[in-house]
Amino acid sequence: MDAPNLKTALPGPKAKAIIERDGKVVSPSYTRGYPFVIARGTGATVEDVDGNVFLDCAAGIAVNSTGHSHPTVVAAIVDQAQKFLHMSGTDFYYEPQVQLGEDLAAVAPYAGPSRTFFGNSGTEANEAAIKLARYHTKRHGIIGFLGSFHGRTMGALSLTSSRVTQRRGFGPMLSGSYHAPYATCYRCPVGLTPDNCAAECLGFLEDQVLMHLVSPDDVAGVMVEPIQGEGGYVVPPKAFHERLRALTAKHGMLLMVDEVQSGMGRTGKMFAIEHFGVEPDIVTAAKGIASGMPLGVTIAKADVMAWPPGAHASTFGGNPVSCAAAIATIQLLRDTLIANAADVGAHMIAGLTALKDKHPIIGDVRGKGLMIGVELVRDRVTKERATTERDQVVDEAFARGMLILGAGRNAIRFSPPLVLSKAQADTAVRLFDESLGAVTGRH
Repeated sequence: MDAPNLKTALPGPKAKAIIERDGKVVSPSYTRGYPFVIARGTGATVEDVDGNVFLDCAAGIAVNSTGHSHPTVVAAIVDQAQKFLHMSGTDFYYEPQVQLGEDLAAVAPYAGPSRTFFGNSGTEANEAAIKLARYHTKRHGIIGFLGSFHGRTMGALSLTSSRVTQRRGFGPMLSGSYHAPYATCYRCPVGLTPDNCAAECLGFLEDQVLMHLVSPDDVAGVMVEPIQGEGGYVVPPKAFHERLRALTAKHGMLLMVDEVQSGMGRTGKMFAIEHFGVEPDIVTAAKGIASGMPLGVTIAKADVMAWPPGAHASTFGGNPVSCAAAIATIQLLRDTLIANAADVGAHMIAGLTALKDKHPIIGDVRGKGLMIGVELVRDRVTKERATTERDQVVDEAFARGMLILGAGRNAIRFSPPLVLSKAQADTAVRLFDESLGAVTGRH
């Protein structure tokens, strides 16, 4: 499908009817940004129920890693579904789960043997990581970072801090949870600049959190996003992860990296932590791991994941159909799509960066591979956040036939399927240029 190709006003009549039905029966807690109602998709394009075709730079929140309905993934799903749909890897055995465990062990971003726990989502993967860290170390404390998103169940939510609305009304949080500043160098939390920061925000963790709030020998682990996702697609300096790894090793804490949004090839490497040259103890992944099928995994060094039968389990986790989709996905990533994400991502970042000369509202362009954030500001000197303008740009992009999403308070994320071509990336940059112009022309 060629995109964009708009045939009706947005939303069209069929979309309006479905949205009206949705409002009567679906939880209002969902955050729908604009009225898009999908009918089908292929590659990096999607068609709504009224026949309008869009360029998809959201990928179902970075989930459709191999594009919409990749034929290889669909074939794997159909083949497995015709054999059996479920047999619960908690109580029985089946080869797709074993093979996926072997495939994940082969790509895990650390040396040595590996084991995997299978769940259904990123939240479940992070919840398992928290429990595993506590069980392995026999300590209770868990440290996260401000701006992070790790999920919405109570353990994961206790480490989540990207938006207060996600936590409001659900307290008290998990005891033993603490937060430190993330290395958001464009807005340095300790008042330095990207040139002289050197991850000095970790000084707050060492000198404040570990001195006044929790003893280091009570901390089971630190959970961190290698590149912060919902917090604004923030790429920290390499020194941040290097210092964090040294700190956790010094105090016997486990380093847990949340790769739910940044992993599975999105940044041009299988896992984003590989860009920073450090080895974690536990890795969580979901979203893009099975090209749209529900699956979350907690991958850990074998000596860390040594809990006994019954310590943790999941009836549906590692569903055989999802495992088959993940096996096919990993093969596609290794064959071509990781390299394509690196190549097309660099091309797209260059195109978006060039727009800074034309649009003063662009404060920062950052990212790796096809995990790209653009932060919008009202003034580049004061860095006043362009919050309402960000939302308007997202709407203008939709009106022009492109799906994008916000991240953080005033950033826009580009997280397209990893099959995106350079021609499609150029189209995305052009539509973004037009959307920025439409918004800034009104202010």
